[in-house]
Amino acid sequence: MDKYMQLFRGTAFSSKSSKEIEILKEHLFCVNPDGMIEKVVAPADADYQLLLDAYEGKDNFHQLAEGQYILPGFVDLHVHAPQWAQSGTALDIPLYDWLNTYTFPLESKFSDLDFAQEVYDDLVGTLLANGTTTALYFATVHKEASLLLAQICADKGQRGLVGKVVMDDPEQNPETYRDADTPTALADTEEFILAVKELSKTTKQGVFPVVTPRFIPSCTDEALQGLGELAKKYDAYVQSHCSESDWAHGYVRNRFQKNDAFALHHFGLLRDKSVMAHCNFLSDDDADLFAETGTAIAHCPISNAYFANSVIPIAHFHAKGVEIGLGTDISGGFSPSLFDNVRQAVMSSRMLEDGVNPALPANNRGVPGSRMTVDEAFYLATAGGGESLSLPIGRIQERYAWDVQIIDTKLPSAKLPIFNEDEDLHDIFQKIMYLTRPENIREVWVQGEKVHSR
Repeated sequence: MDKYMQLFRGTAFSSKSSKEIEILKEHLFCVNPDGMIEKVVAPADADYQLLLDAYEGKDNFHQLAEGQYILPGFVDLHVHAPQWAQSGTALDIPLYDWLNTYTFPLESKFSDLDFAQEVYDDLVGTLLANGTTTALYFATVHKEASLLLAQICADKGQRGLVGKVVMDDPEQNPETYRDADTPTALADTEEFILAVKELSKTTKQGVFPVVTPRFIPSCTDEALQGLGELAKKYDAYVQSHCSESDWAHGYVRNRFQKNDAFALHHFGLLRDKSVMAHCNFLSDDDADLFAETGTAIAHCPISNAYFANSVIPIAHFHAKGVEIGLGTDISGGFSPSLFDNVRQAVMSSRMLEDGVNPALPANNRGVPGSRMTVDEAFYLATAGGGESLSLPIGRIQERYAWDVQIIDTKLPSAKLPIFNEDEDLHDIFQKIMYLTRPENIREVWVQGEKVHSR
């Protein structure tokens, strides 16, 4: 073992599959200087005691305290970074009105870099404190402020995937908040891609540029075509919204006589590094196209409850081979916590399976086979997010990044109800998923570097 390698000892939870948790009881986790998990050693392995003898008492040995557990860092696949400034407000009006009355005026303020610095600095720190080690961000139309967000991610040690938003259609966007014109939108996007790629060379954990048409209603055909070409030219990530609500889905149907998925695919925007938010109204053909192209869904259960007009059939799409992760959708979703979204994902799936209209007979009130367990929702927040981004993150296993959160269940101010010292570890895992608050998250590590502690 490299003498500079860090060694962690404790019990960890990771996804064995999309439905099953792996419990690594009192294992050793050997983290190399690149921040990758070099080796996972079980207590029964021959070199377990040898490693303990070599590392115990050294600065690079980390022994978890009693009642502490390791989880993978969360992967948030959908964050509107500027909207952190309006989180928790105006969630009671329709999406179209919400965007035009509240969101677009707020996002227009990010031409002011001092304001952008204040909001983005607070947001990235807040997400890290909530256990989110990787985030896929929509910024604004402003190239400089979008670059600032990428720089803040680099400085704070979060793995950030950042998109300069494109909104170039003068008929669909307010005069006060849009790209100057289509050529400018595309030129700014290309310059942004090159600048973030250069920035990433200086970061251990990586930051990544993302081609970001806000959604089809905000973009001209020329912009969508040009963005597809840029994604191909630079092998870049792509993000947008897809079939989110009745209004958005219907708009695209009227404009192209096809669903969002096929319209986006026409412009070269569905690819292995594409993540589409919401997707509540995907048809089976749309889902098959996602699976075929490697396009992932960012499931945003809290936001969907407010704006999507439906519950997305996650279990059905997963069964069709679509990659799926979780997103907070700040601020359509009010909470910066993927713990909260894990809980809502489970609750929403139960409501879809059981149905919500008591006037209907029980046997035809819901959609059978829709329920999700907390183990499955945890997978979406961790390994599912990593697979959606095609990155070695979201699992605690060899050749994955040491992106973890250390949870303290015995914290006096936020003690979890664990009264039996021999309690089943899977039961403890479930309590962690349902009851953890930010103060229980004592440390957060990204790529082998401690980026948050309390």
